[in-house]
Amino acid sequence: MKPLLRVVLIVDALILLGFGVLFLLTPWASLYNALQLVQPQPVLVGLVLGVVLLGMSWLAARAAFDGAMTLPVGRVAGHINWISGVLMLVWLIGLHTPRLTGFGQLIAGGIGAWLIVIGFGGVRLAGAVRRREKAQAAGAASARRSARSDARSAAKSEVRPEPVTRTVPLFTGTLPVTATPAATTSGPVASPAQPQQPAVAQTPAPAQSADDARHAARDEAAHAPRPPLHG
Repeated sequence: MKPLLRVVLIVDALILLGFGVLFLLTPWASLYNALQLVQPQPVLVGLVLGVVLLGMSWLAARAAFDGAMTLPVGRVAGHINWISGVLMLVWLIGLHTPRLTGFGQLIAGGIGAWLIVIGFGGVRLAGAVRRREKAQAAGAASARRSARSDARSAAKSEVRPEPVTRTVPLFTGTLPVTATPAATTSGPVASPAQPQQPAVAQTPAPAQSADDARHAARDEAAHAPRPPLHG
């Protein structure tokens, strides 16, 4: 759509250039007589209108090659063209003011109809280009929003702490065994896997013989003859 609008702007620039040059030649009365056109009066009005049309021609040509100016200038130029065409048909054909010959009326009617067609075409093309640019901008904005949301979700997943697992070492050594005083060195040592049996207290043999000796001495002392009692 936009390349077609550029073509329409180039055509508008050529049309405006032709009319601008024609109005700049307003002082040339013989040219207007040869073309069977009405010479603008006063001449200053024709000259000023010619300068304005040349400026609009340059603006349309610039917009045809400058992408930022294509849409607004194309729309404005389209409205100017169809309004100018309607005015030409109303005044020159309908009201016969100013009065023209048959050939002049034919040329004026053709130019008016051409301006209406190219003006409406430019306006429609500018509207289509504007809608397409809005759709592209909305799509780009949604793509940026989705990219930002994806980036935020990725950042959150990277920042989330991972669970820490601690490894408890298994005890594979042997438990220390404390020897009791009553235990003999030649006896078996209890293994860590089996529960230790309580040691049975044993009285050593020398202790038992000492007790027997004391009891025997006590008995002998009880049965021994006592010395006579002296009065």
